[in-house]
Amino acid sequence: MKYLHTMVRVSDLDESLRFYCDALGLQELRRLDSEAGRFTLVFLAAPGDDSAQVELTYNWDAENYGEGRNFGHLAYAVENIYETCQRLADSGVIINRPPRDGHMAFVRSPDNISVELLQKGDALAPTEPWQSMPNSGHW
Repeated sequence: MKYLHTMVRVSDLDESLRFYCDALGLQELRRLDSEAGRFTLVFLAAPGDDSAQVELTYNWDAENYGEGRNFGHLAYAVENIYETCQRLADSGVIINRPPRDGHMAFVRSPDNISVELLQKGDALAPTEPWQSMPNSGHW
C-alpha cells in the first residue's frame, strides 16, 4: 500500500491557491476540470516531494461545508483492490463504495474518516461479487 493524498474541499480556489502555493510554498502538480461533474481538482505537493500530496477539490456550485465537512478523504494505492476489499470485509469493514470498476473503492474508519482505495496501475477486470454490489451509506 502507498499513501497518495489527502483531499480537502475549498470554497474559493484562487484564495486557496494563494494560501497553499504562494504563502505555504506548495507547488501545483496537476489539475483536472470536470465539466460534467462541475468540479476542479488541483494536486499540490511540497517542492521535491511529490509523494505526499494535497488534493484541493473545488465544487463549482456553492456549498457551505461547515466545520469538518471540508475534509474529504485519505487515499492509498493498493496492489489488488479486490483482495484488499475482501480482507477489509472479512474484518467487518463495510465497503461503502465497492470497486465495481476494478479501480476505486471507499471505506470508512471507526471515526467515519473516508479512505479511498485505488488500484495500482490499470484497473482490474470487473468481477463479482463487486461488480453488482450496491453502495452502502456515503463516503
